[in-house]
Amino acid sequence: MATVIRFARHGTKKKPFFRMVVQDHRSARDGRFIEYIGNFRPTHGAGSLTVDRPRLDYWLSKGAQLSE
Repeated sequence: MATVIRFARHGTKKKPFFRMVVQDHRSARDGRFIEYIGNFRPTHGAGSLTVDRPRLDYWLSKGAQLSE
């Protein structure tokens, strides 16, 4: 299974936040995911990014690709 690490959009209109998730590459952007590994909140100041670095490194070592 080819996996990809991407953002899934959540929140309301004009108040978005994004979850960084590991998904099968065929899944929809906001669809089913394998693991939640971080989040991004663009509306908090300069934007806050939180990432579980050990899990990110684990998935990258398993061949997961980062999306653009």
